[in-house]
Amino acid sequence: MSELDNRQDPALTVHLNGAGGEIKGWVVIDSLYNGLAMGGTRMTPGVTEEEVAGLARDMTHKFILAGLPIGGAKAGIVSDGSDREQTFRTFGRTVKPLLHGGIHLGIDMGVTPADRATFFDEAGYDPRFRLGAPDMPIDWRTYYEPLIDATGHGVGVAAVTALEAAGRTGSARVVIQGFGAVGRAVAEFLEERGHVIVGVADIDGTISADRLPVADLIAITDEFGRIDRSRLPQSVTTSNTPDAWLDVDADLLILAAQKHALNDTNAHRVRSQLVVEGGNICSTEDAREKLRAAGGLLVPGVISNIGGAGSAALAVTRVVPFELEAEARKAWVFDWVANTVQRNTRDLLAIADSRAGDPLPELLADRAAARR
Repeated sequence: MSELDNRQDPALTVHLNGAGGEIKGWVVIDSLYNGLAMGGTRMTPGVTEEEVAGLARDMTHKFILAGLPIGGAKAGIVSDGSDREQTFRTFGRTVKPLLHGGIHLGIDMGVTPADRATFFDEAGYDPRFRLGAPDMPIDWRTYYEPLIDATGHGVGVAAVTALEAAGRTGSARVVIQGFGAVGRAVAEFLEERGHVIVGVADIDGTISADRLPVADLIAITDEFGRIDRSRLPQSVTTSNTPDAWLDVDADLLILAAQKHALNDTNAHRVRSQLVVEGGNICSTEDAREKLRAAGGLLVPGVISNIGGAGSAALAVTRVVPFELEAEARKAWVFDWVANTVQRNTRDLLAIADSRAGDPLPELLADRAAARR
């Protein structure tokens, strides 16, 4: 069977009931490559098995598109995060056999690097060492922490590449839905390249202006992406109407927050011709179909959102040149992310120009054939 057969079910779903403590969740292994798979861990009160399975499938697709020798997986924990230490100690004990068996689990929505360190410690898991693979010469934190903006960098590259492919010259007006680590990094990336951020949405609503001051916004945003409304400049307009970010006139829309932010009930309100997904499962299939029918372009997260996952996978598969000094190694990873995203974005849009329908399956088939 090929990597892109018609199988709808994942390779393995593990239901987490807790080892030495209560926990509810799942680890979904969508695919294995050379016995390896990886993906982040999501913790929200409403996460579902179906959601985790969809995220795991996206991980498979990300790694196929990136040409990396690893399969896709994802973990989900149903929790409001009220007892993080206990939750992640229990999670670490529960997934210990998976971690040591080649299933690397990282961070995702609701899970911090400190949480990851907790469950790694409880499981006695150290990514530096794996049977049959060379040792990593540095610890995970030393490698991964400098790459925190790799995802935002890749999303920014996808946006700029798509703007160029569409023949867009000069500065573009940009709306960013979600102002967490990815949204903030994309805002900086695009502003540095002459584009204008005109709208930003966080959990409390949407703020907009003819030109938002990105550095000032970042300075008043907490670690969870919430902007302090009491410290906003007077020139900024605020709205707490749901989906108000769709009503801000823009050339480019970045989706960098919750799943299915763009769906069949609101896709008709999109004003920009170009949409780039900066998060996972940001749009529904119906929304993407409506956008294509209206002449819009969408770069999916499996292409643009490779930075964090790719950076981790490069280390897990020992592809990254660890012999480089820290700054040179970081530059190598960022260049790899940029080159990978740029190539896939260009090829996706070339397929989209050549025929009707969703171009992603054809691109996935091409990349899967090349990886075999």
